[in-house]
Amino acid sequence: MTKIVFLRHGESTWNKKGLFTGWVDVDLTTHGRQEAREAGCRLKRAGFKFDIIFESFLSRCRETTKLVLEELKIKPRIRRDWRLNERHYGALQGLNKKAMVEKYGEEQVFIWRRSCKVRPPRIKKGSRYDQSDNLMYLEKNIPVPMTESLQDVEKRVAVFWKEMIRPALKGKQSILISASGNTLRALIKFLDGMSAEKVMAFNIPTGLPLICELDDKFYYRRHYYLASKKELLKAVNKVKNQIKLKK
Repeated sequence: MTKIVFLRHGESTWNKKGLFTGWVDVDLTTHGRQEAREAGCRLKRAGFKFDIIFESFLSRCRETTKLVLEELKIKPRIRRDWRLNERHYGALQGLNKKAMVEKYGEEQVFIWRRSCKVRPPRIKKGSRYDQSDNLMYLEKNIPVPMTESLQDVEKRVAVFWKEMIRPALKGKQSILISASGNTLRALIKFLDGMSAEKVMAFNIPTGLPLICELDDKFYYRRHYYLASKKELLKAVNKVKNQIKLKK
């Protein structure tokens, strides 16, 4: 049996504000940095050490990686890959989720956030939160999307898994993937064969290490968190309630 660790970054400034983030590069909050350090402590207590870490280009994931490693006191190789970037939320990026609920209704916003095939409206090229002219991506010829569905994300992480993760696993490397919520949802969907209906209700909280167990041929067996049931329920409900309006 092989174990691989997935970690969603700690709370970001836009998580706290309830904004659609996507590819917009934002920092961790003080609480988010605490979550990242606690993730490192949880992994240390569980005996995890890593040979290689794969992370996205986004600052919130890179900072999470850095803080985790400070707690683990190890210096593994770090590989950055754009395919681990968060799902691109198109024209929704920078908009407040609850304001969108008031304008379009909870059902429509839930579909934009959690459905498998529906893409949000495309972002306008040259608009404030369009990343297509970002030198970080242009210099590396990275294709910046204008919007994405979860299915689009699944396609890119599936290629990433086959190109990067399977060879590392075959080399008996211990791996941590430091990424964003929808990227990790898409990875779990790809590995588990999760249905479109089931993935809509599947939420990954910030800062809680998710352990994915694979069989000897690197096929998915199960996943679990390094957290108590009470901690996990509280963290998942925080994600679920992001579009709930107070009555």
